[in-house]
Amino acid sequence: MTTAPVKTMTRRAGAAFAAAGIVLGMLAGCSPAEPEPTPSKTALFASEAEAFAAAEETYRAYLADLNATDLSDDDSFRPVYDWLTDTALSAERESLSYYYAEHLTRTGETSFDTFSPLSHSEAKTVANICLDVSDVDLLDSDGRSVLPEDRPNRRALKVTFTPGDTSTRLAIASNHAPEDFSC
Repeated sequence: MTTAPVKTMTRRAGAAFAAAGIVLGMLAGCSPAEPEPTPSKTALFASEAEAFAAAEETYRAYLADLNATDLSDDDSFRPVYDWLTDTALSAERESLSYYYAEHLTRTGETSFDTFSPLSHSEAKTVANICLDVSDVDLLDSDGRSVLPEDRPNRRALKVTFTPGDTSTRLAIASNHAPEDFSC
């Protein structure tokens, strides 16, 4: 009589192994024979010239949105921020927040007349730009200029653009005074 429970246990173990084999067979049938191909990374731009054209267009669009801001309305700053990332974004937020908090008013518009391509890679595009701020003034609530009298009318900037979500597919990541370029 001791053989009956052993036979039942053996049958159960055999059934369990058979079920496990069927499940493994089903799983093996569901998995692809070859790994799924990963999409290859395509270049953001077809050429270096296209990248520089997009960078220049990005900077023009950024300046247009910057010139359209109303320093008394911080909601008007949002389109400017859309063109920026990294240190350029944090610096612009700080500047515009300061102008807003100090109740400053801007007159005139910033423009640029020089765009000199420097380098391009998949990670970044770099150019020198000459800003013209000769028409721009910042006025306090009494209408007095808060800008230094000796402020230069033109500023040289080295601007780095990185891939972004803008219509030009680039964002301004940094801008600073270059050591080897002047306007």
